[in-house]
Amino acid sequence: MANNFYPVILAGGRGTRFWPLSRKRRAKQLLPLNSSKSMIQETVERLLPLAKPKQFWVITNDDLRQPIVRQLKKLDKKQILAEPVGRNTAPAIGLGAFLLERRDPGAVIGMFPSDHVIADEKAFREDIRRAAQIAAAGPNIVVIGIKPTRAETGYGYIEVSDEPRATSHERDSSKSQEPSAKGQLPSAKGQAPSAVPVRRFTEKPNAELAEQFVRAGNFFWNSGMFVWSAKTLADALREHLPKTAPLLEEIAASYGTRKFEKTFAKLYPKCENISVDYAVLEPRSAKGEGRSGIYCIPASFGWNDLGSWAALYEHRSSSSQPRRPRRTSATPSNTAGANVILAAESFTLNAEGNFIHSTGKFVAAVGVSNLVVVETDDALLITTREHSQDVGKVVKWLDEKKLKKLV
Repeated sequence: MANNFYPVILAGGRGTRFWPLSRKRRAKQLLPLNSSKSMIQETVERLLPLAKPKQFWVITNDDLRQPIVRQLKKLDKKQILAEPVGRNTAPAIGLGAFLLERRDPGAVIGMFPSDHVIADEKAFREDIRRAAQIAAAGPNIVVIGIKPTRAETGYGYIEVSDEPRATSHERDSSKSQEPSAKGQLPSAKGQAPSAVPVRRFTEKPNAELAEQFVRAGNFFWNSGMFVWSAKTLADALREHLPKTAPLLEEIAASYGTRKFEKTFAKLYPKCENISVDYAVLEPRSAKGEGRSGIYCIPASFGWNDLGSWAALYEHRSSSSQPRRPRRTSATPSNTAGANVILAAESFTLNAEGNFIHSTGKFVAAVGVSNLVVVETDDALLITTREHSQDVGKVVKWLDEKKLKKLV
């Protein structure tokens, strides 16, 4: 991997759908949901073969910065930045782009959420390497797409060309190869072409539209993982967010000086509160296929964003990965209605499809199905897997009631 690749990890979310385990000062990305390591520790470790520790940047918030610094001891704590206020993904990754454009004009940025599960990390790194090569070759944007397995309404969708074509980088690097059918770049070991032109992005469709997308066959879930050069992203923000871009540039210019904290605190709240999808990807894709320079690499690795307790249940009940070092009861992964119980000891009778988290206690589940039960020292959550997406509403209510100790 070239030494100009910089992972930028966005870690400012609260993970409210994982309440009561996830709190403001110990959010989802700091929890060991998949292994004995936290989600953000896993994120960094899978990227370390691609970049040196000094090339990592983390954008988070004041509540989480110190816990993240403690967990990520290999990284330069000066490059773990806390937003003064949350302003969504466009200003967060945009700040990274302007900082790196100044530091390394040839910088290629990988934008990564801090809380995803990747099943095949070697395949993941190969996909990111291909994406970085395409991003470095010109003003290209590369998104990692996930083949949908259901009509999910909680994800954004990427529509791609029906007939994949090689990027300019791939054409240049394949002149010595025999062309394949329809002008596609021959692929290693019979794999699909590594990049597909993107037609458009659609944010979180309704159920009917999601069904249409899945049936069409040329739609992918938007994983939230993007690769682009710092210059490409900075220029896109200058074009599409002309009010916010100068603010980010001024903040970046002050980095490393005594004025940085004050400038950051003063200007960042003035940035627009908008996602990079709405700010950059949608308007750029509107330029039309072939002119937008946006490409999708279909992921060749297993992926789960663990977006809710139900998603964690599905992952835990089917995963063959090592468990956390506590006693976990789960029926075999090939058995319908597996129970996932994280407890000291457990007993089940006529119970199926339950997720129960009660560390240090004996748990008995009798005659119950599809429940989510999560206990902490000061709170108890009881819901169903079907309604686990609504757990964030509990946190909203607690915020409104100013019950700060519970959030």
